[in-house]
Amino acid sequence: MSKPIDVALIGGGIMSATLGTLLKQLQPDWTIEIFERLPAVALESSNPWNNAGTGHSALCELNYTPQRTDGSIDISSAVKVNEQFQVSRQFWAHLVDIGALPHPDGFINSTPHMSFVWGDDNVEYLRKRWDALKDHPLFEGMEYSEDAAVIRSWTPLLIPGRLKSQPIAATRIAAGTDVDFGALTRLLTSYLTDNGAILHVEQRVRSIRRRPDKTWRVTVRDEIGLTPRYVDARFVFVGAGGGALSLLQKSGIKEIRGFGGFPVSGEFLRTDNPEVVARHDAKVYGKAAVGSPPMSVPHLDKRVVDGNASLMFGPYAGFSPKFLKTGSWFDLFASIRPHNLIPMIAAGASNLGLLRYLIGQLVASKRAKFAALQEFFPDGDPSDWYSITAGQRVQVIKKDAKKGGVLQFGTEVVSAADGSIAGLLGASPGASTAVPIMLGLVEKCFPERFPAWKPQIERMVPSFGAPLAENPPLAARTLKATAEALAIAN
Repeated sequence: MSKPIDVALIGGGIMSATLGTLLKQLQPDWTIEIFERLPAVALESSNPWNNAGTGHSALCELNYTPQRTDGSIDISSAVKVNEQFQVSRQFWAHLVDIGALPHPDGFINSTPHMSFVWGDDNVEYLRKRWDALKDHPLFEGMEYSEDAAVIRSWTPLLIPGRLKSQPIAATRIAAGTDVDFGALTRLLTSYLTDNGAILHVEQRVRSIRRRPDKTWRVTVRDEIGLTPRYVDARFVFVGAGGGALSLLQKSGIKEIRGFGGFPVSGEFLRTDNPEVVARHDAKVYGKAAVGSPPMSVPHLDKRVVDGNASLMFGPYAGFSPKFLKTGSWFDLFASIRPHNLIPMIAAGASNLGLLRYLIGQLVASKRAKFAALQEFFPDGDPSDWYSITAGQRVQVIKKDAKKGGVLQFGTEVVSAADGSIAGLLGASPGASTAVPIMLGLVEKCFPERFPAWKPQIERMVPSFGAPLAENPPLAARTLKATAEALAIAN
């Protein structure tokens, strides 16, 4: 058996690629190996057509700004998500500056972010939201209008065919972006392999076991062969998307006890018709129906993938017991353990509304699904659009002292007490916040090294430890600098 490697990254997605790049910047001499069970990286959740991660920064996503019972708008979640995305942008800008990433138009493009609503109550809500955000340093430049002519000038698809008597409103901020996380993952992985990391594809990790010397034995099997091989690692990160829960359970760490997962599949409508695409240069979010879960917020997005522009509308939820798009029909059932059975039952019982929503989506006709698109794009032609299946999202279920178990819609880092193994569970906002999530993991898992690494982290992410929301001058300088480095609008 060869000597242990320093870092084993399980899963070839944006999270593993981000963590690997951070560690390569902080500790260039460490040995890193990446294990991906598919033929290439970024084929599951990081694939641009498997996710809606076009740069979540809460500029337009209304679910991050709920209305309080007194009618005021709570912007705290929006500020947090925006701060996180700015950290990601700063790190990418640093990598471009030092030549670790090529020209940024290969993975990020300027795309205005808009919110669009109709109906008196929703118009009043959006007006209040704009008033709460417009003077915030992270939302500077946000415009608001209830004028159909103005909204049409922002993106022409939304207005023709709409009743003139219908109350409408929109906000727009030009500093939004569209990020191709598949391309970014490939670029980061190339940087890693160019600097000594080893990528293994079509390699399925079967188990992770603690050895007496405190390293981890990773059992790997070639997808086209039967003979297993073994890799020992001092640190293991499980960034395998929906496959992370199973591998963390197999590791035997006590910290994974009580965690479960609830898979939700998705579908989008897509058009590549250049005449239609040319009329919509924006990412536009609407307001979810009352009682609908956060994952159901409808949006009509311009996407730029491999240099080609398309439009995508959705999401339409579905259900599959698979934890990965290329997973097994038995994934959900195989994840059940005595320690997570009660949390899973309790979470299911307290989320009957979600179950009803999923059933309604499953039985919805094609006509009903297209009618949802026509609420955004009244003159839409069904012949221009076709369905695509998105990636699987596995929502986190965890123990709760009062309820027995809760379903949460964010992400969760689970790590052993000694920091030698960690994994990421959950979905939204996911890829857009990969850098701050991985920085948090680095601080948690390498506490003895972190003080020495901190100066380099601050060079890579100038706002680290200094929230931009609390320092308007720093926010202005940072947003301007990252926009220039990434060649996007500020």
